[in-house]
Amino acid sequence: MAKGIRLLVLDVLKPHQPLVTELALGLSELEGVEGVNITLVEIDKETENVKITIVGDNLNYDEIVRTIEEFGGVVHSIDMVAAGKKIVEEGETPQDKLEEY
Repeated sequence: MAKGIRLLVLDVLKPHQPLVTELALGLSELEGVEGVNITLVEIDKETENVKITIVGDNLNYDEIVRTIEEFGGVVHSIDMVAAGKKIVEEGETPQDKLEEY
């Protein structure tokens, strides 16, 4: 039975080195992590802003943050979190439809 945090989407600022491939592999080795996606959002002269999506079972947020910091990154925000037996898809709200106009 699944428990704890199952999905995390984090907004992270990191230096160019180490590469996102190294960070992804480092995060994938943590206990409970089943998959890691890292998407480049923005890049400047010295840093990269990336979105990190981690799925698994009973993810340890503190351990994930510690690993990101060991790679020189800083978590700006938790953009999404899911917990429980099942990951629930986001539903559309009337406010979402207003943003389209």
